[in-house]
Amino acid sequence: MKIYDVENFPNPLRVRIALAEKNATDKATFIPVDLMDGEHRTAEFLAKNPAGGVPILELDDGTFIAECSAIIEYIDHEFSGPSLTGNTAKDRAVISMMQRRAESMVLDAVATYFHHATDGLGPALETYQNKAWGQKQLEKALSGLAYFDTVLAKNSYLAGNEFTAADITLHSGLVFAGFAQITVPSELTNLIAWQARIANRPSIAA
Repeated sequence: MKIYDVENFPNPLRVRIALAEKNATDKATFIPVDLMDGEHRTAEFLAKNPAGGVPILELDDGTFIAECSAIIEYIDHEFSGPSLTGNTAKDRAVISMMQRRAESMVLDAVATYFHHATDGLGPALETYQNKAWGQKQLEKALSGLAYFDTVLAKNSYLAGNEFTAADITLHSGLVFAGFAQITVPSELTNLIAWQARIANRPSIAA
């Protein structure tokens, strides 16, 4: 299988961590996308993913799968190892819920702030910006961090006592936050401790 991505970008990072958790990194061929030169806006790329985003998974039969949650679900079911998306109906639902919250309340909010309220990726790519909306999303991201601090006061991980896709998403959101120069408030001690702990996981430390 092939994965079209930009190394170290937050969403591609999610997929790479999932592959590493399943010991399947060597099963994928990574194809770099020249996003800074606008490759993601070409007709050829948009035929693979009309949304124009990375990463994209291409299967051997020619199927293209976009959206991180879908790609990670495929990886989780295709390869052996501890489940990232849950085994029981309840676990799958809780993980899906927390993954979506991590995505919308932190990762997506940070991304919107970065692309609208900062220089982002530069004027060639940031063709429309709404700074007020970006600042509003910064408020949302900070509220999201506070919410997850309360979750981690009760659980070792976002969806309970096991590392899952939800933790991967929040970790990537925090990486992006750091890149966007958003500091995790010092009073969020549970979140800070969680971040330090999972940074030592082999899939992430690598």
